[in-house]
Amino acid sequence: MSPRVLVVVNSASSGPRRLGTWLGDRGIAVDAVIGAEGGLPTTLDGHDGLVLLGGGLMPDDDERAPWLAAERALAADAIDRDLPTLGICLGAQVLAHVAGGEVKAKTGPVERGATPIHPTTSGREDAMIATLGDGAPMIENHQDMITRLPPQAVLLASSAAIENQAFRLGRHVRGVQFHPEASAADLARWDDAALRGEGRSLATLIAAAEEVDLRNTEVSRALVDVFADEILHGARGGAPERRGRAVAIMYAGVP
Repeated sequence: MSPRVLVVVNSASSGPRRLGTWLGDRGIAVDAVIGAEGGLPTTLDGHDGLVLLGGGLMPDDDERAPWLAAERALAADAIDRDLPTLGICLGAQVLAHVAGGEVKAKTGPVERGATPIHPTTSGREDAMIATLGDGAPMIENHQDMITRLPPQAVLLASSAAIENQAFRLGRHVRGVQFHPEASAADLARWDDAALRGEGRSLATLIAAAEEVDLRNTEVSRALVDVFADEILHGARGGAPERRGRAVAIMYAGVP
């Protein structure tokens, strides 16, 4: 039986994209579930990995997105199991929020388009984030930010404007503010009018992303390959034992 990864889609217009293709190329079955359509599983049993995608929400924005309570429970379960997990943008914020960090809406610099991301010293020693080398252009699209990492988190990467660009909990749970699943071509779907309202040009963002697309794709594929390696290793029985409730969960509905 093929290893399986659960992908939580927080915005119906932003699915797993090339990340899903690359995992499939490694023989990993991708179960993508759109949160707004309901049906998020209550357990990660039967899955060898977890991906939490982005979306224009806060981690506890339950009135707008009722499925987030179930998503937080899955995030807590993944942290508890030390299951290979990749939280992207909102997904990273969910992981930070659940583990006791702080996320604030519309706080700090807004990052759009290809942005240089640089590993920290710890990041250079992390198999996944080390794929960025001394630094690499990754796609960003956020105005909310993780203002404080959980106490047990290891900071793995930063940009010039935002410190908390990547972090790790345990050995196999990682959050990244950037989007390895998104390519330069995906920017064409962005809201040109909204960007003009910020004083930005979509055409300029696309052109800048296209200039670094080869490097971005190379690094993103390598990053996802490390994630796939950890999923496959765990599926063969190499994952760590369940750690117990080492993380203090602070929200109603999350045991």
